[in-house]
Amino acid sequence: MQKLSDLEILRRQKLQELRTLGIEPYPAPLYPITHKSNDIKQNFDTNPDDFTSVCLAGRVMSIRIQGSAAFAELQDGEGRIQIYLRRDDLCPDEDKTLYNTVFKKLVDLGDFLGVKGYVFKTQMGETTIHVTEFTILAKSLKPLPVVKRDEEGNVYDEVTDVEFRYRQRYADLIVNPQIKDTFIKRTKIYQTIREYFNQYNYLEVETPILQAIPGGATARPFITHHNALDIPLYLRVANELYLKRLIVGGFEGVYEFAKDFRNEGMDRTHNPEFTVLEFYVAYKDYIWMAEFTEKMFEKIALNLYNTTEIKVGENTISFKAPFRRLTMYDAIQEYAKIDISNLDENGLREACKTLNIPTTTSMGKGKLIDEIFGATCEHHLIQPTFITDYPVEMSPLTKKHRTKAGLTERFELIVNGKEIANAYSELNDPIDQRERFEEQMKLQQRGDDEAMFIDQDFLRALEYGMPPTSGIGFGMDRIAMLFTDSPSIQDVLFFPQMRPEKVVELAKTEDYLACGVSEALIPLLQHMNILTIEDLKKSNPNKIFNDIGGVRKKMKLDNVKLPTKEEVENWVK
Repeated sequence: MQKLSDLEILRRQKLQELRTLGIEPYPAPLYPITHKSNDIKQNFDTNPDDFTSVCLAGRVMSIRIQGSAAFAELQDGEGRIQIYLRRDDLCPDEDKTLYNTVFKKLVDLGDFLGVKGYVFKTQMGETTIHVTEFTILAKSLKPLPVVKRDEEGNVYDEVTDVEFRYRQRYADLIVNPQIKDTFIKRTKIYQTIREYFNQYNYLEVETPILQAIPGGATARPFITHHNALDIPLYLRVANELYLKRLIVGGFEGVYEFAKDFRNEGMDRTHNPEFTVLEFYVAYKDYIWMAEFTEKMFEKIALNLYNTTEIKVGENTISFKAPFRRLTMYDAIQEYAKIDISNLDENGLREACKTLNIPTTTSMGKGKLIDEIFGATCEHHLIQPTFITDYPVEMSPLTKKHRTKAGLTERFELIVNGKEIANAYSELNDPIDQRERFEEQMKLQQRGDDEAMFIDQDFLRALEYGMPPTSGIGFGMDRIAMLFTDSPSIQDVLFFPQMRPEKVVELAKTEDYLACGVSEALIPLLQHMNILTIEDLKKSNPNKIFNDIGGVRKKMKLDNVKLPTKEEVENWVK
């Protein structure tokens, strides 16, 4: 049985009263909307004749009853607009039920109304719909969180609790409509990137989410089982290897906005399900990709804000190309004051010890370097910076550097202290690639559960020949965070992963009986929303005693014997 508050019980009673009056609170027919709130507010002053007959629908966000007239606010997908209802306009005959009972008593905040009427200006100068007809389109059974606004529109008691906002995003969007702007901008980012790629005739594709080998990234995968084939399958950690197969197959430029999944930690920049844009182009290298990338970010900033400088927290970040280039070794030299270019694994462990960076025995040379960079460099890189030329141990899918031994042709784009993109001159030597995979398998044997698997089919594809290729992966959630000035990844995901809600353990029949409640009285207590023994212990015995008779009558259980006041007091004790 669902645990309901007093207000939720009251709203269910109103729902029944509407049906008793012959009003269906969830009607099926189309509602013929003709106008939106912003359209009316922006254009009424210049074209009043266009608004002599309007039909609009939205959620009731405020009600002010003034006797035989009332003002309310409706919120549609574009904003809010005031409506005015007058009893004698709605009910020209003697029967005033539609206004006196339905609107004044049975309509609540959160209900959806459809209204028809004409637009006018109040004495206060507010654009308002004079309602001549209204229809209940959906009854809200759960009260909205209260948000107060003054006459100037200033917000008070804004709902800011992140646990509530992330878990109940639908309610967050209702009471904090400005949150929609974040997701509208996120969509504009996607549109800008698509337009940018498509102008070069690069092809948007789709690749498998369920994969036999979780390849393309060093990450711990989610695992599931396919019953019909009786095989294990993995949710993809990356789509890289499939996109490269398409380059082998003859496509010269492919990209995919992909949902990836990694069974790792959660924090303000990590969610186990996230969106990545991966992009591969034949006959290019990582130098070309860096230039292509900085122009893309410049375009996003201009499309969103008409400027290349945007505010992110306390920082002003410039996306004017070109961006700074800095090798990984030079970055560590600059910020950690250590030259690691000639250190072996033991030397790197000593460097970590000197820098107070914790390590484990499963970490190889690449992981140790990554830890040093993350701890000492990343947070310093606020302006867009390409960190280039990674050690080969950190880059099992990357082509070896053309002039620098032990390094690869790779860059990561760091902005505001976080990695935003990762790019390579792709490794297309199948023999070298097999050796790199085998090195990853050795790391797995040492206990590194993020090391890559060997993908034999991908190696077979490479053996057919892959042209020189450059590829990149963009973290779309982090890009959305950056361009919307959002401090947490949960702010840019409609429905971020959350810990399970605590479920209230409802009392069983034997629990009530143990407190002295007779079996016949249990349904009455449950109807009074006393659903747990804790509810019973916290209840006022006088209130239970006074209310239970009315509940018995409402439930038509006149044959059930009422308890004495002493019996009720004993229940609570």
